[in-house]
Amino acid sequence: MIEYRIDRRSGVATYLQIVQQTKQALRLGLLEPGDKLPTAREVVEATAVNPNTVLKAYRELEREGLAEGRRGLGTFVRGTLGHGSADSALRAELAAWVARARTEGMEKDDVTALFTAVIDETFEDKAFEDETSKGDGA
Repeated sequence: MIEYRIDRRSGVATYLQIVQQTKQALRLGLLEPGDKLPTAREVVEATAVNPNTVLKAYRELEREGLAEGRRGLGTFVRGTLGHGSADSALRAELAAWVARARTEGMEKDDVTALFTAVIDETFEDKAFEDETSKGDGA
């Protein structure tokens, strides 16, 4: 079961942190369709957030088609995202790279910035390649 961690200093609304963490768990395969999300009460006890905040997050997940509330039973995962895996070889390689970056003195924000820059560059190039290949009659 997912355990939410709320960072009150992040500047991100609490309900959005819950939504984002749920989506991340879906992308990594930690949550799958049919899995039950923690009850609002369980999330409140673990994170000390307002119950309405949890319910707002769950409503957002429902609106996006990722969860569904079942009266008297709880909220369940309905959809999934991505094709990642929490125990894939790619994850292991990335973990090793991050460990190396850390031993070389990089801080978390440095690693995040570098990783984000590389992702942005890579996916911008992919979008460009996709657009140019359309013009080649391919």
